[in-house]
Amino acid sequence: MTSRKSRSGGAVMAGGGKRKSKAAQQCEENMNDVKRRQLGQSSISNDFREEVKSMYNLTMPEDFYHFWGFCAEMNPNSPSDALKSSLGLQLVGPYDILCGKHKCTKKETEINYHLHWRFFYDPPEFQTILVEDSKTQFHLGYFRDSPEELPVFVGSNEAAKGCLINQLGDNVFSAVKQCATKKLKEVTDKKISSTIKDLIEKLTAAAKDLGYSLEQKSAIMKKRNKKVVTKSFHSAGLVVPVDKNNVGYRELPETDGDLKRICKAIVDASDDDKRMKAFAPIQEIFTYVQFANDECDYGMGYELGIDLFCYGSHYFHKMSRQLLSLAYKLLERNLFAEIIESHLSNRNRENISQL
Repeated sequence: MTSRKSRSGGAVMAGGGKRKSKAAQQCEENMNDVKRRQLGQSSISNDFREEVKSMYNLTMPEDFYHFWGFCAEMNPNSPSDALKSSLGLQLVGPYDILCGKHKCTKKETEINYHLHWRFFYDPPEFQTILVEDSKTQFHLGYFRDSPEELPVFVGSNEAAKGCLINQLGDNVFSAVKQCATKKLKEVTDKKISSTIKDLIEKLTAAAKDLGYSLEQKSAIMKKRNKKVVTKSFHSAGLVVPVDKNNVGYRELPETDGDLKRICKAIVDASDDDKRMKAFAPIQEIFTYVQFANDECDYGMGYELGIDLFCYGSHYFHKMSRQLLSLAYKLLERNLFAEIIESHLSNRNRENISQL
């Protein structure tokens, strides 16, 4: 087919359509390759699994891939958008690897995938997989206690409101159903309501066929709760190894309420001198943490570091980085140490997609 030049200088096909650039053609070929190799298959091929793992250095649970297949059945042309019309949710994060978005990026610098869709209050344990187009920055993600382990639950956070993480089940089918059930109670549009009801039916059937629990607090999660040593500011709980002699964790000398009041006094201080004085209780706790680390109670520094991170103020970034980097290394969770260091160096409230 012959082509002619458009007035703007771009090549135009004889039929009137504008010829795509080489970059656009390559991107489309990548996307089509993804669809050919994935859509309509009951499972994701090993090369895709290895690609996701290599990007994140984390093993994704089987429900992650099953849910992609579920969304691909609902929207073969764009699985990532399968939940948009009903729940306003979009599949992101590691799902961007499955749909080939990482091959279409124009960024020349190396991408840190651990910062890809990492919201302001997301601790290293949290990995975003679904986002809502909302001012609340509502998002869902996997929460894992160690980078060497599979996630223990799927949680949600509204970053515009704070650090709280709400547990929504031990798999993404359960989490999305919890969101759908909640939204169904809120909507008044009959058409949207019907769409959500249809989604809930499909989710329920798929979860049953695949053997996934749809309980918000599953047996697996209840078992994990018995290992939680403290809820921490984000309320999702922290798990550390504690031996038969109770070595591994010791409580902070301040309650959560008292610690928050101390943090508030630091942030609200009218000048640097008053702020330094307000820091005195934190410095004292920091000294206790050093003693605790010497006696292998690594959970104490872990808790203080997470709490300061969750409070959110830049005044605590340096201390939080120091506490958590050491705690994660002592707990042999080195990947989490890398993530917290990167996040605190690039902690943003907006523009969090790396692609």
